[in-house]
Amino acid sequence: MAYRSFSIIPTWSNHLIADRFTQIDNLFSRITGEAPVSDSPMYNLLQKDKEHYEMIVSVPGYTEDELDISVLNNQLTIKGNLKTEKTEHTIEKDSMTWLHQGFKKREFALSFNLENRISIQCAILDHGLLKLEFIYDIPEQEKPKKIAISSDKTVQNILEHNVKF
Repeated sequence: MAYRSFSIIPTWSNHLIADRFTQIDNLFSRITGEAPVSDSPMYNLLQKDKEHYEMIVSVPGYTEDELDISVLNNQLTIKGNLKTEKTEHTIEKDSMTWLHQGFKKREFALSFNLENRISIQCAILDHGLLKLEFIYDIPEQEKPKKIAISSDKTVQNILEHNVKF
């Protein structure tokens, strides 16, 4: 299971370092027998504005019944489970031969550590893309407040009356 930190602060990436990481990940996967992190579904993370974020996870071929999204102790987990039922439709597919299969449908689990203020608003599955919408809740006392400037004469009069010589 791959653990990732979901933070508001963007990360910097370098393709050379990312390629080296993928090679090292594949090497350790062969040694340990664990699935490589690079085999987990791809995802995009988008900041819409200061408080709204969106994550899109590529899950081609999965249905709502095969996906499980849960949050426990600020840990977001997205799991893909395969159905084992043999239906008439899957028996027909078994008689076919794949010439190329770029979309691998296998069980997976993605985990993200969420900050305390991040909450999930909704999850939508559409055409093989799972969209999660997040809100970064900023408490009112931490939001900047605009102080209005007034040219009211009563404030000036109050100050003049309190001045003693």
